[in-house]
Amino acid sequence: MRCTPCLMWFNVFSIAFPGTIDQRTLQEETALYLATNRGNIDCMRSLLQAGAEPDIANKARETPLYKACERKNSEAVQVLLQYNADVNHRCNRGWTALHEAVARNDLEIIELLLQGGAKVESTNCYGITSLFVAAESGHLEALRFLAKCGADINTQASDKASALYEASKNGHEKIVEFLLSQGADANKTNKDGFLPIHVASKKGYYEIVKMLLPVTSRTRIKRSGISPLHLAAERNHDDVLEELIDAGFDVNATLSFERSRLYEDRRTSVLYFAVFNNNVYSTELLLEAGADPNVDLINPLLISIRHGCLKTMKLLLDYGANINAYIASHPTTFPATVMFSMKYLVLLKYLMDMGCDANSCFTCSYGCGPHPPIEAVGLRVLCCILAVPSITLFWTEISDVVPGIYVLLDYVGNVQLCSRLKEQIDSYEDWSNIKVKAEPPRPLAHLCRIKIRIVIEKNRLSLIDTLPLPRRLIRYLQYDSTQ
Repeated sequence: MRCTPCLMWFNVFSIAFPGTIDQRTLQEETALYLATNRGNIDCMRSLLQAGAEPDIANKARETPLYKACERKNSEAVQVLLQYNADVNHRCNRGWTALHEAVARNDLEIIELLLQGGAKVESTNCYGITSLFVAAESGHLEALRFLAKCGADINTQASDKASALYEASKNGHEKIVEFLLSQGADANKTNKDGFLPIHVASKKGYYEIVKMLLPVTSRTRIKRSGISPLHLAAERNHDDVLEELIDAGFDVNATLSFERSRLYEDRRTSVLYFAVFNNNVYSTELLLEAGADPNVDLINPLLISIRHGCLKTMKLLLDYGANINAYIASHPTTFPATVMFSMKYLVLLKYLMDMGCDANSCFTCSYGCGPHPPIEAVGLRVLCCILAVPSITLFWTEISDVVPGIYVLLDYVGNVQLCSRLKEQIDSYEDWSNIKVKAEPPRPLAHLCRIKIRIVIEKNRLSLIDTLPLPRRLIRYLQYDSTQ
């Protein structure tokens, strides 16, 4: 940009009033800064020749050199460097001109700044170097140049995140590949103890995970208290999960106590994350690889029941999930699986068919006698829970539960309904059917069926079709009404 008459006027004015050359605007911008911002090289030269100070910053502590880098104006940078502009001046974020040039991926300006004395390891207020900026932004050319100029390939920010970690976090495959080729340490953790492979797994960057696998220490991963498997399962990255399993990662790795307590349900296993997300594929993948379904405080089977997912339930039971799982925080005399499935009769019936303990649902030490207040006994038996449905959070209305009681009676012999249970469901319209069904003595054929099922044992009930029994008897044991 040239304006010869204006420049002539400026030269006359600067000679007559030399003290005005570095005057500032309300934003503390000098004439030199404004000329640089507009890319007016002739004006810049005239100002500098007239004695303009090249390092006066605006309110953001940005100098003309910084602005020239921001504008990617290499000619302006050359002019300012000729007049000894401070190449290592920091703005209010701690950024230098080199940081800005790298962020813009301008190799020409980067080279000019380094030749002018820019410090390649200069950090901003977050401890970030120029090489870190290149890795974070995915600027491979700038990264290569800085590495060639001796920049630390293992530079870490104030939060201990390395350049490799940041590149992995942002999915820059080429950057990760280059950093690893230059010997970048894949086992440097950030302040939260996460490695590059953790963040790549969390983000689902399959190719980056593959690159990091051979150079990541399993000991460091174990020390972190969380496996990449957890993060891949949590975010439903099935391809990453599969790759990690194939690489030999322990499918039964558990979260450390410190990491587990960050979750309200105190989950610990990888399988729990997959079931919690209702991800059938990941669940099957983990179970086939040997995942234990009975590790967590809240059994994953209970989560699958809450989702109403019969397919996941079957998978978990096929691989040994405890069909009579309990929850320590909600102590009852009957399985928690019953509590979770009372609103889903199909699931409840399936659990009963597979041998879930139905008898314990009718165990009450008070029987037909008066019951103490719920607060006194706690959540101990089914009838007590019915008295305070709002406490359990498993159902909200009596109508949600009564049909389940009707199903449960098909899987028990002679039982007694306690006074509290009768009190709660007395007004229900189908109460008479339940009362008739529960009244002893139960039919002999029904009692025989219960006895045979007990003899078969629950771990073989799922294989009942393969037993050497008459087909008619098998249908009867399976509650097949068509027999």
